[in-house]
Amino acid sequence: MRLSFFGSIAIGGLLLLSSCQNSSATGKEETSVDKVQAPPVLNGDSLLTLVQKQTFNYFWEGAEPTSGLARERIHMDNIYPQNDQDVVTTGGSGFGLMAILVGVERGFISREQALERYERIMDYLAKADRFHGAWPHWIKGPTGKVQPFSKKDNGGDLVETAFLVQGMIAVREYFRDGNEREKELVRKIDELWKGVEWDWYTHGQDVLYWHWSPEYQWQMNFPVGGYNECLIMYVLAASSPTHAIDAEVYHKGWARNDSIISEESYYDLPLVLNHYEHDEAAVGPLFWAHYSYLGLNPKGLKDRYGDYWELNRNHA
Repeated sequence: MRLSFFGSIAIGGLLLLSSCQNSSATGKEETSVDKVQAPPVLNGDSLLTLVQKQTFNYFWEGAEPTSGLARERIHMDNIYPQNDQDVVTTGGSGFGLMAILVGVERGFISREQALERYERIMDYLAKADRFHGAWPHWIKGPTGKVQPFSKKDNGGDLVETAFLVQGMIAVREYFRDGNEREKELVRKIDELWKGVEWDWYTHGQDVLYWHWSPEYQWQMNFPVGGYNECLIMYVLAASSPTHAIDAEVYHKGWARNDSIISEESYYDLPLVLNHYEHDEAAVGPLFWAHYSYLGLNPKGLKDRYGDYWELNRNHA
């Protein structure tokens, strides 16, 4: 679908350019546009279907073959100068788990096909490298071993793990009332996400740390405070039935002892929370309004620091 749709646009443009050049040379009004099949006219629903199917296909057809998880990147020419064609991204895989659910609901694949993929994924994740329950940012697809994201980032990545876990929980909720085979998948997911030691990643302090490595320990030294894309990590850590953090970790770490609140406005739109950017921009990138809210519904979501629907609406 992608090739026929976009290909016809490209071919039409080239032929139109060619006909314009010919008419300039001969002085005749000639056109070959009528000879080119026009691309289909897409209404709103058709366009959404096209976008959803192509997004779904990245995670479905483009998955790393051993794990079934999302690859960090796909080069359509199959040329990988860094030899990273088999690198799995854990956070992106969480997004992919949700995209597959959309594929089922839209009829792109069957429920049975999704179940088979999810079973393979969960079995793989159970055997892959973990560090106090957290998966690394990158995994070597064929082996399940950590692929260092940087020299010292070769252990657990709690933020990427949170993005993965929110996708796992979405799958669990989708299949929780299914048949016995589906309930076995739910059991596997429960075991995996309950094994994440969120409380251990506080390093004994009132904040969550992004990284830990058995080789470099806490040398990455990245305590995570808000506001940014990491809200889901704190929500999952607070709600864990096995390794929950104390409330003070949220209030002192994420909310920075109330300093997360912002009184600033831009274009008459309240910022709501302080984005703590480290450059001249006062507002963070738009993916901050995406990652955590794939699993969290911001409508009606409030705490003593702000209204997250207003926050995201104004941010967008």
